[in-house]
Amino acid sequence: MEINPLKKSSIKKVPNAPGVYLFWNKEKNPLYIGKATSLKHRLASYFGLKLAPKTAQMVSEASFLSLIRTTSELEALLLEAKLVKHYLPKYNSQLKDDKHPLYIRISKEKYPRVLTARKLEATGNLAFFGPFPSSANVKNVLKMLRRIFPYAEHSLGKRACLYSQIGLCNPCPNEILNLKNKHLKARESRRYRKNINMIREVLSGRIKSVRLKLQREMQEYAAKEQFEEAKEVCGQIEKLNYITQPIMNPAYFLRNPNLVDDIRNEETKALRSLLAEYLKVPRKLSRIECYDVSHLAGTASAASMVTFIEGEPEKAFYRHFRIRQKKAGDDIASLKEVIRRRTNHLSDWGKPDLIIVDGGAAQTSVFLRELESQNIPVVGLAKRYETLVIPKRVGSSYYLKQYRLPDGLTLNFLQRIRNEAHRFARRYHHKLTRRRLLGGGTD
Repeated sequence: MEINPLKKSSIKKVPNAPGVYLFWNKEKNPLYIGKATSLKHRLASYFGLKLAPKTAQMVSEASFLSLIRTTSELEALLLEAKLVKHYLPKYNSQLKDDKHPLYIRISKEKYPRVLTARKLEATGNLAFFGPFPSSANVKNVLKMLRRIFPYAEHSLGKRACLYSQIGLCNPCPNEILNLKNKHLKARESRRYRKNINMIREVLSGRIKSVRLKLQREMQEYAAKEQFEEAKEVCGQIEKLNYITQPIMNPAYFLRNPNLVDDIRNEETKALRSLLAEYLKVPRKLSRIECYDVSHLAGTASAASMVTFIEGEPEKAFYRHFRIRQKKAGDDIASLKEVIRRRTNHLSDWGKPDLIIVDGGAAQTSVFLRELESQNIPVVGLAKRYETLVIPKRVGSSYYLKQYRLPDGLTLNFLQRIRNEAHRFARRYHHKLTRRRLLGGGTD
């Protein structure tokens, strides 16, 4: 782990990304370990004018700083807990309102419960995770996990609990106990234990294993034409992907503090290697733009342009487009308008090395025709089966190759870019919708 002098001027170079930071004193003993969704913003806050007395004391003692970037907030939380447990810095207990750090406990019972605890309990546990310095962060993580893998907090009783009515304790152990049908009772018991096992694996950092198990389960349901069950598991996968995006074992970050940068470089190289078989692409894909359109039945139609530099989102280059053309519900026409407006700003906004459009062959063709004279390569990303649409020149025309992306670096990279474009487009669409509903403007 790299230890650098702590200077206010160096904060400008800190990435705006999730991760863990460590303050060290002049003898290079750890003073405090914290996590942040934005390392830059969190560290800048320590140089503010109004600090609590204990925080000010800690900062005055700090002479060195270490940073470890992660790819998600959940990763940062798990890594923070691992480091606090290892180093036991004095200020981690002093700077929190809690008298003791918080643990996540999975009880050793017929129907295990997921609970929080203030101290490490020696017996009665199926698993124990922590300590986590912030109780708010722990409760937020459990809240997210419970929406994906419902679980019980209550002791066994005669009636279904309140949370079972809103799907957060499903199946409820109390309901399982009251079942008369032995086969149904056994099936529901297996469902409950599966949820507990999934939570245990996520908290252990084995997210890849969880995802693969869910994918196999979904495929098995689909093969049996049990489409409702397959849809339910698919929903679990999507929610899991959203909160992790993706997650790795905290030990990986300890072995290589530059892991995130290395991953981004490998993702970009993998994408370029794939595209180079079909397209003329720059030696290095430093700047990638992605476009998406969002509307509700043709109203409040908006589009987004997000920009990734060296594999990371660069929000200074993000742009919103309010669709002007009359057929606002026509995605193809809207995209045509957007790319024409974009080409008017190649000199002042900068020229991308690659453009990705959210959509299939039709959407890709629109961008391809408009960008051909600019020598900017373009590909499409169709959501169905996560298919990459790659234009391949055949004589004077193009053939659009459909390439179904396998799990791996390229898929993770493209999904992250596409999801960011989708989020940014929907944000502006919602803003236009609110303005329209409140009488602040029309489409």
